[in-house]
Amino acid sequence: MDALRQVADWPARTAAAGVVSATAELGTVGPRDETLAWASVTKLLTALAVLVAVEEGAVDLDEPAGPPGSTLRHLLSHASGLALDETAPLAPPGRRRIYSNAGIQAAADLVESAAEMPFRDYLGRAVLEPLRLVGRLRTSPAWGYAGPLDDLLALGRELLAPTLVAPETLAEATTVQFPGLVGVLPSYGRMEPNDWGLGFELRDAKSPHWTGSRNSPATFGHFGAAGTFLWVDPDAGVACGVVTNLEFGDWAKDAWPRLSDAVLSQI
Repeated sequence: MDALRQVADWPARTAAAGVVSATAELGTVGPRDETLAWASVTKLLTALAVLVAVEEGAVDLDEPAGPPGSTLRHLLSHASGLALDETAPLAPPGRRRIYSNAGIQAAADLVESAAEMPFRDYLGRAVLEPLRLVGRLRTSPAWGYAGPLDDLLALGRELLAPTLVAPETLAEATTVQFPGLVGVLPSYGRMEPNDWGLGFELRDAKSPHWTGSRNSPATFGHFGAAGTFLWVDPDAGVACGVVTNLEFGDWAKDAWPRLSDAVLSQI
């Protein structure tokens, strides 16, 4: 896939990118087996583990969790009212879309308690081992995973054709939760609305955005401060991911949408 050659011009010392369909690898560039931090792309792994726990009956999306009036559903969709890294709420649940690492941590804590094992172990058994991922959760379930490009592409394939959860479960997780909530998309500003699924950021009509203008509104995924992203475009039937050793910044705001559009133009 010629579009991926753009990565060679990025200012990162190390960068790798790839594109997959549900059944095939369509192209990669860069070192695919070098372990790099995923930052907030970790949230996709954590969300998937929580969905497994929901299907197992260990937890319920609508059970109380987090601040008063909040549920697990609120936590996963950044609608609990919790601040970025604080356990004190900034707003009542369901009023605003407040991006919250603390909320994702609270969701992981709920699974840890219900499963009676450390969340890191549950994530390993529920997601990492079945998908044969070789990285590991080093710290926070909101931002602490590190792994290679191959892990990211394996996750992309799973999200195109789920095997760990039912298609209906993933469909709900990638549907807007608490529609109409206004909030700030980190690094991109206020969005009206700032739509989110259950751990999955939704492309919808957001502008500006880290995906491309060719991405369908159905696109979902996440990006991370470590210069990493994964998007899944179910309409195009492909997923695209990158890992780098360069923190997200203005370079990415220009490079990522350009790469995404070039990839989709070749599909």
